[in-house]
Amino acid sequence: MAKIDAPDVSRRGFAAFSVAAGLAMAAPGKAADAVVETDVSVKTPDGVCDAAFFHPATGSHPGVIVWTDIFGLRPSFRDLGKRLAAEGYSVLVPNPFYRTAKAPVVVDASTFDFNNPSDRAKTASWTGPINQPGAIERDAMAHIAFLDGQKQVNTARKIGTQGYCMGGPLVFKTAAVSRRIGAGATFHGGGLVTDKPDSPHLLIPKMKARLYIAIAASDDTRQPDAKDKLKETFAAAHVPAEVEVYPGTIHGWCVRDMPPQNGKPIYNAADADRAWGKLVALYGSALA
Repeated sequence: MAKIDAPDVSRRGFAAFSVAAGLAMAAPGKAADAVVETDVSVKTPDGVCDAAFFHPATGSHPGVIVWTDIFGLRPSFRDLGKRLAAEGYSVLVPNPFYRTAKAPVVVDASTFDFNNPSDRAKTASWTGPINQPGAIERDAMAHIAFLDGQKQVNTARKIGTQGYCMGGPLVFKTAAVSRRIGAGATFHGGGLVTDKPDSPHLLIPKMKARLYIAIAASDDTRQPDAKDKLKETFAAAHVPAEVEVYPGTIHGWCVRDMPPQNGKPIYNAADADRAWGKLVALYGSALA
């Protein structure tokens, strides 16, 4: 594990973050029946995005935007939204593919076969529009405005954002586009570092948030220099961040309905829970 401390972030602050992570992993979850779930529509410059909004039954809380993986808003991500809301957050999980189709585009990702050309072709139709320049940035601003307009969101607190697989770069774009974002986390984020001029890691100097980057061991094997480039870029930009490789994990390990890879399960409950603890600790310190 490697941590990068920006000059304006004390070592004591990061020590508190680490202690909080341990407590968060050890503490039992809050009661999920105290969470309210609502299907909502978010107006964006490009149309109307269908989304799910989760929040504790009473009070106002820091807002969080959750960016899904390539399979989109579905039951597994609704469960994730409920779990995070039970931790004391007001959570928006948008359908990132709203320009193409209403959610869910996939109900259960475990039934998806990447070896099937027909299945692979579907993902291209979903993701094409969101890869257009400025699309996600426009969406992010609309989602932030939506959260700030809800009585269940405490606008005096910063907003968090997290993303999985495909959602990793979307977190970077969201954190770079608005100072409302106080914390961001990516879990097995795909393509955070590329050799292209629009590589997500080049957005780091625009961020005013604290970041946690959890990398799958399988991704690290394929691109071992990515973690080093991330660390170097965070440090040069004075953006506080922690970059961590999870030994033995496969890309997608945090999402419970990921399809098996070569007959082996991808989801890893123990490491997913550890990553969750780090997320809750991050939000607890950075969204205060």
